Amino acid sequence: MNQDLSIVELVMHASWVVQAVMLLLLGVSISSWAAIFRKLFSLGRVKSQNDEFERNFWSGTNMTELFATASKNAAQGGPMERIFASGMREFQKLRERRINDSATLMDGARRAMRASYQREMDVIETHLSFLASVGSVSPYVGLFGTVWGIMHAFTGLASLQQVTLATVAPGIAEALVATAIGLFAAIPAVVAYNRFARDIDRIAIRLETFIEEFSNILQRNLGVSSPSVH
Repeated sequence: MNQDLSIVELVMHASWVVQAVMLLLLGVSISSWAAIFRKLFSLGRVKSQNDEFERNFWSGTNMTELFATASKNAAQGGPMERIFASGMREFQKLRERRINDSATLMDGARRAMRASYQREMDVIETHLSFLASVGSVSPYVGLFGTVWGIMHAFTGLASLQQVTLATVAPGIAEALVATAIGLFAAIPAVVAYNRFARDIDRIAIRLETFIEEFSNILQRNLGVSSPSVH
């Protein structure tokens, strides 16, 4: 009886629909774990890149030199560095057109940084919706497999003259495995989604704060040929 109710035996003797559901959930679970590790490493890299650039930014380096470095490191740099480069680039373009109105200069720089901010956040939030879908849908997919398996089990029992617990238990246990696999896929995805959503909110707040601080620095340094961070 113990051998008949082992996980492997239950999966092997399940109906093809339940097996298909289990296989689907297993594939989703593997994809979910791959997305979790990929997002974990990418957020760690973003935080490290932002920390490094912020240290350089507040070290008193001349902003023109900092902009030249940021332009060269556009592909390898972090979100904060690219936001800075986009704002500084627009600011310098407007100055080259001999636009001296401070409101126009600041509005152009802010709009450029906001556009860059939205692009960066879109990249940072990649795969987050996938984890949310896995966490919300997987239990229902597993439940579908369970319901189908129970229906199949009771259909098979209809031809029996005498039904005992020993004849009912294997079919129900086979069906319940689908729900277990659905929960196995959903729980890590939900936990990871909540963790990553919180981390991304912190990154977003940090980037928005930087945009405001950099805008204030540009405002204070209007009219200075080679502004520095003060």
